[in-house]
Amino acid sequence: MTAPTRIGVLAVQGDVREHVHALECLRVQAITVRRPHELDELDGIVIPGGESTVMDKLVRAFGLQGPLRDRITAGMPAYGSCAGMIMLADRVTDATADQQTLGGMDITVRRNAFGRQVDSFEADLSVPAIRDGVAEPLRAVFIRAPWVEDVGADVEVLARVPESAEGAAAGKVVMARQGSLLVTSFHPEVTGDLRVHEYFVDLVRGA
Repeated sequence: MTAPTRIGVLAVQGDVREHVHALECLRVQAITVRRPHELDELDGIVIPGGESTVMDKLVRAFGLQGPLRDRITAGMPAYGSCAGMIMLADRVTDATADQQTLGGMDITVRRNAFGRQVDSFEADLSVPAIRDGVAEPLRAVFIRAPWVEDVGADVEVLARVPESAEGAAAGKVVMARQGSLLVTSFHPEVTGDLRVHEYFVDLVRGA
């Protein structure tokens, strides 16, 4: 019998339950992660949205920073949404003085680039990499979201804010992949559309 796919959801802070639910809908064994030993048997991990500075401090306080970095460096697939994107970025613009990331992805991310909570918005994104991602655009929800300002040579841009959008957000990179690492500025876990999680599960199973 084939062993079930086991994907962790970092559960120190943020919208953990929504990611767990999305993974379970895809018949994946979802495991909440708060302690280093819980990483041992995982095939991949999701780093949810939340507050990146708080998440960083809690990851360090729980002794998870080193083990997470080690597993990511060793090739464990990881998906970061919103604050999770910041956590997986090698570089962060407007970071707090003591803020650290897990890193691994050759991108520069700007924190809270889309503005405050009241500036949250939704947009339809064309995402060719996901199932029916052009014929059926992905409805993306941005909540105090970051965006990607710069990508390295090995990073594949998967989605941008439409050029028709108003303001500085137009054309900004909001979904990207580098090898086994995936990031989104937006929150697919809150819409009921499972295609981003499906894409990540396929990535995990192909790793």
